[in-house]
Amino acid sequence: MEVIEGCRLPVLRRNQENEDEWPLAEILSVKDISGRKVFYVHYIDFNKRLDEWVTPERLDLKKIQFPKKEAKTPTKNGLPGSRPSSPERDLKRKLEAVSLTTQCSPATPVAPAPEIPTPVFAQQNGSVRRAVSVVTGRKRKAGCLGTDEDSQDSSDGIPSAPRMTGSLVSDRSHDDIVTRMKNIECIELGRHRLKPWYFSPYPQELTSLPVLYLCEFCLKYLKSLKCLQRHLTKCNLRHPPGNEIYRKGTISFFEIDGRKNKNYSQNLCLLAKCFLDHKTLYYDTDPFLFYVMTEYDCKGFHIVGYFSKEKESTEDYNVACILTLPPYQRRGYGKLLIEFSYELSKVEGKTGTPEKPLSDLGLLSYRSYWSQTILEILMELKSENGERPQITINEISELTSIKKEDVISTLQYLNLINYYKGQYILTLSEDIVEGHEKAMMKRHLRIDSKCLHFTPKDWSKRGKW
Repeated sequence: MEVIEGCRLPVLRRNQENEDEWPLAEILSVKDISGRKVFYVHYIDFNKRLDEWVTPERLDLKKIQFPKKEAKTPTKNGLPGSRPSSPERDLKRKLEAVSLTTQCSPATPVAPAPEIPTPVFAQQNGSVRRAVSVVTGRKRKAGCLGTDEDSQDSSDGIPSAPRMTGSLVSDRSHDDIVTRMKNIECIELGRHRLKPWYFSPYPQELTSLPVLYLCEFCLKYLKSLKCLQRHLTKCNLRHPPGNEIYRKGTISFFEIDGRKNKNYSQNLCLLAKCFLDHKTLYYDTDPFLFYVMTEYDCKGFHIVGYFSKEKESTEDYNVACILTLPPYQRRGYGKLLIEFSYELSKVEGKTGTPEKPLSDLGLLSYRSYWSQTILEILMELKSENGERPQITINEISELTSIKKEDVISTLQYLNLINYYKGQYILTLSEDIVEGHEKAMMKRHLRIDSKCLHFTPKDWSKRGKW
């Protein structure tokens, strides 16, 4: 029985609990290594970062499902219709679509939601710790919460239009024969070896190498350790090429202009693409700023993560792409990047929001940050003259620089808004308060606004970026 591309069958894999399981997988590619076939599989209903090459012993051939043949569409003359599309033609069409999208992509029209009346306090049951009146009388936009990278629509049912995002283009239609498979086996970056999660368009001659070497300071890619060692004797950089605008302890942030430092910006995007599936690369970095977070030691400033940002955003985006490199994940750096982006918005006197759609990990990080930041504001409110504390949605937005739509969506996500006798109130239960206090005790890394040395520029008055 020959296993071909497009077949579906159970494949043996080891889960997080170190137990064997047989999830259904699709064969994406077959190749021959030293006379033995290996298969590249995508586990159905699993994230693409888990895709891998497997040997025949891990395939359950008893339950194999062969791909169905596509029926030819007859024409008016009774002759067969157009020939089935090839991967090359599909890729060409998709690239043309992306090109057109990046040139002129109007924002998705959003229908306003019904107006929310001014809320007042109403006594709830004993499980309520405190209640806060929310005063709001303006309409809000729908679709204010980012979507998972595998979902089709936004949280309010409105499709997210592809847009140019921080030298990476959001595009759900790029899932083709070329980009579906990881093409880099391993990346050596300083003292870390990283296993990429997704496809990244590095030069094709580098994709067959067992290890791709990157200079951790300028991010230049090299094909061998000898080339890297030779490069390091000539590379004078010990930090990202840009202005250091924040330093506290060993943490520093550097601001990099995508026009002045094109090579570095493009190399950064190539590296980021290895860990961001919902983006495709776009090489025009001129309209963007990159904020790189680093950790300092005696050897230099080592990259931890970054976010990109449009120099001019008509939709108040303060983040286009955001990434914490895998060796630094689950250590609080993701929230630190998000907090820093909002600190910049505070200095600019604006409210901001990340560009949608968010990746699955990005959505979790932003929901967590919004929840903690808003709860922090609500719990600091004090009642005056024995009356219940009051705050408006606009005031929360101004205090945090979180866009009003994101504030409302977070309150709804936390199920804090209650409708009582024709009006709205916020109620904080014991569980919410206790959960928030535990989360804040674990959050040791915070941005100190006193250590930020940042002067915003008015890019609209400049002839060129």
